[in-house]
Amino acid sequence: MIAFKKHSLLLLISGLTISSCVPTTKFKEVENRMKKSEEELAKLKPQAQDLEVKNQELNIELDALKKKWSKADNEVGSLQEQYKAKIEDCERIRKNYETLLESNKNLKEGSAEENKKLTEYLQGALEDLQKKENYLKELEIQLNKKQEELIDKQDQLTAKQTELDKLSAELKKREQRIKELEDILRKKDEAVNALKDKVAKALTGFEGKGLTIEKRNGKVYVSMDEKLLFASGSTNVNKNGEDAIKELAKVLEQNADVNLLIEGHTDNVKMAGTGFMKDNWDLSVLRATSITRIIVNNSKIDPKRITAAGRSEFSPVVANDSPENKAKNRRTEIILTPKLDELLQILEGN
Repeated sequence: MIAFKKHSLLLLISGLTISSCVPTTKFKEVENRMKKSEEELAKLKPQAQDLEVKNQELNIELDALKKKWSKADNEVGSLQEQYKAKIEDCERIRKNYETLLESNKNLKEGSAEENKKLTEYLQGALEDLQKKENYLKELEIQLNKKQEELIDKQDQLTAKQTELDKLSAELKKREQRIKELEDILRKKDEAVNALKDKVAKALTGFEGKGLTIEKRNGKVYVSMDEKLLFASGSTNVNKNGEDAIKELAKVLEQNADVNLLIEGHTDNVKMAGTGFMKDNWDLSVLRATSITRIIVNNSKIDPKRITAAGRSEFSPVVANDSPENKAKNRRTEIILTPKLDELLQILEGN
């Protein structure tokens, strides 16, 4: 009969552990994604700041290029005006020269003195025309050079504008990603805070009597000392502890988006190893399953949401170096984690 009870108990423990693998695995996946999102957010923020600085530098450089381009454009305009004026000047001199040639033809029969004066005048006009033409060629060369510079500055301006547009688009994309990640983390934090408030309100009468509630690592930890739940070395929950667990179950029954991980913990005092309970591993696991059984039997909570586990003596909150500290380590923790399916979908979509 004893052997049959032992066998049945072990089957129950195994069943609870197997049925809760799915939510634990999914939570781990979400938890890892959230951790990556937080790391990505930490990386993106300085990158966005760098892009903002570079964006400002490019804007300054772009303004400088625009000023240079405007100056070069003004210089080209001025040279074009000079070039046009010199062409008109040369045309006027050329017409005067042609008129003088015609006059010279008509005056060939005049006196030698007049012919000499006219020839000298024509020679001077021709030299002046040649100088004007030479200056006009130099002016044309300068104009072409300035136009090439203007084209080059226009190309630089276009390239900088393209780079600036690309950088602005990248900056906008990064800012959007940072906002999405911050929204995800904010929603997660709000869900955990709301859960902590509900649990604290439900368990107000038990706080300070061996029960503490805190938010840690994005989860709500309901920690209950051994004295609130069990007699020394026992796995049977006492009346006080059962009342606290039932009150907690009422809250969790109304919050179907919360998963439960129930962990048993012991101090480092070795057990005698009698009967089917061999050591602290057995004690921590059986205490966790005792609490699990109370929750399942007194609420409509889906057992798939529950994971029962034992940590034995290997996750102490303080060193096991005094009776007081050992008492602190003898505890059961009910770790509550809001389901993050919606947040997981957002992460997968990004």
